[in-house]
Amino acid sequence: MNGSEGRDPYDPREPGGPRDGQGPGGPQGPGSGGPSRSGGRPRIPSPRTAAEDNGPLPDAPPPAAPGVRTDAAETADAADADAPADTTGPDTTGPDAATPAPPPHRVLKSLLGAWALAACSAEETAAVETHLTDCAACADEALRLRDAVGLLHPADPLDLDPLLRSRVLEGCLGRRPARIPVPGWTAPYDAETAKLDALLSDMGEAEWRAPVRLRWFEGERPAERRTTVAGVIGHLMAVDGLVATALGLGDPLGAAAPHGPAGPTDRTEACWQAMADGRSPHATRGPWRDQSHTLIRTVSFAGRGVAELPVPYGDVRLPMRDSLLDRAFECWVHAGDIAEAVDYPYEPPVAGHLHQMVDLAARLLPAVLAGRRRAGLATPPRRLVEAGAPGRTLHLEVEGAGGGHWYIALDSPGALGTPDRTVAHIALDSIEFCQLAAGHVPPQEAVAGQHGEQDAIRDVLFATASLSRL
Repeated sequence: MNGSEGRDPYDPREPGGPRDGQGPGGPQGPGSGGPSRSGGRPRIPSPRTAAEDNGPLPDAPPPAAPGVRTDAAETADAADADAPADTTGPDTTGPDAATPAPPPHRVLKSLLGAWALAACSAEETAAVETHLTDCAACADEALRLRDAVGLLHPADPLDLDPLLRSRVLEGCLGRRPARIPVPGWTAPYDAETAKLDALLSDMGEAEWRAPVRLRWFEGERPAERRTTVAGVIGHLMAVDGLVATALGLGDPLGAAAPHGPAGPTDRTEACWQAMADGRSPHATRGPWRDQSHTLIRTVSFAGRGVAELPVPYGDVRLPMRDSLLDRAFECWVHAGDIAEAVDYPYEPPVAGHLHQMVDLAARLLPAVLAGRRRAGLATPPRRLVEAGAPGRTLHLEVEGAGGGHWYIALDSPGALGTPDRTVAHIALDSIEFCQLAAGHVPPQEAVAGQHGEQDAIRDVLFATASLSRL
């Protein structure tokens, strides 16, 4: 065996092996790069860079549906748009130019909501409506969205109607009458305490300490007192306690609370002193609200006779029916003071409740006029009249919501006011009349219209302002 046995004559690593493509097929065999130059050594080509040397190749895009452009095509179009225009290519602006393909289905489907709200551009609207003629699923979805848009409406205010509770209760009681109904004459007090409690529920700790100016009228001049929101609620709770004790309930200020001639004022001072113990200012809200609920529940269980039960307010006594109406009036007035202090809008009572408040003030005026005469603050009567006999009358006309006509007896609290004995006429707005009765408007500035005896007009205006108290 010689040294050449076992060698592969076609192995390029062996001496004399084929080079530059010379293999079993000869110089033109598979893989040959062409015949070598005559008389020279065969040429070996240099290695080339593989495509995978710069990372893995991207996946091939899925085949596109007929008539739908892929993202790769859109990217290529964008690249072509950035490239310089080829002025040597065919003309694409003539009548035979290709029509741009519509947006893909997923894009058109995402525009259905905006289309239903008429928020698409003109081009988008045209593309969507063209697509709806060909796609039944999108057409059904577009119809549902357009119907939903028709149900939209402007946002309602967040403030609840103060009569919402009454309407809900009325609807419930209409289906199944209550075993123990709530008296109708408690409705103003129920509504105004609920409104004030809703205002208090939105207030923070700092707002409870906001300064509040309480105003009323004493004798011939206005008076005022500074307190806080918490102090106002304490004042309402203290005076409501007079109604509670008249019903046999516990006094919120304790058994030692004052009940003398200056009952409301003394009780308020005692409450404010008790509140100066450093406790949280909004701690008065819970006891006040619980007391208002208890008052309404108690008069509901008490029966019919409770409406005439007397409630003492110092040197004045009011029946329970009028007493709760007076408490509703004061709750509204002081809620307005709080709303003004915290810069929050507050609505007046509804017309029916406002009319009852105006009526209560008009019924109290003859007695207040007599008290001012005894104190030398009003002109003497023109003539003495017996109880029930007609005397001079002032026609009080209250305009606006809750208004009406009242005839005020001028010469005696027991006299009857009649239209044929009218010597003066006053016209006021209902809200302005209530502000006058609360001591918030000077008597000289309250009248919108007046006619007749000036002394009678002045006496009635000042008597109306004297209805106010702390």
